[in-house]
Amino acid sequence: MSKTNLHANRPLSPHLQIYKPIPTMVMSIVHRITGCALYFGTLLVAWWLIATATSEQQFDIVSMVYGSWIGLLVLLGYTWALIHHMIGGIRHLIWDTGRGLEKDTTTKMAWASLIASVLLTALVWVAVFTLR
Repeated sequence: MSKTNLHANRPLSPHLQIYKPIPTMVMSIVHRITGCALYFGTLLVAWWLIATATSEQQFDIVSMVYGSWIGLLVLLGYTWALIHHMIGGIRHLIWDTGRGLEKDTTTKMAWASLIASVLLTALVWVAVFTLR
């Protein structure tokens, strides 16, 4: 038996071009992306803390950057990523207990995590600008 015959009958591994995206799969991917985004967003928090501890001039520079429209957009994204990742972690914690693993329940939880993260992010930003 030749080597090519052994490989000719083997199935190809499925990949994203074969699978139809479903909410749980998309939320799993988004959970990983938000985890990576939080790594870089934490550098922004560190920059703010260092500027706060350094001098008023450094703090003013950071405040100017974060107060610009692009800085606010980045902070909005960081807030959403933080909240979304936390809710995704809670969802996984629930699954670790063996609950909510039915197909329709996982789909509902995926949609709920997306909706809840957007609503909570909006609530946080409304509270920040209201208290300001």
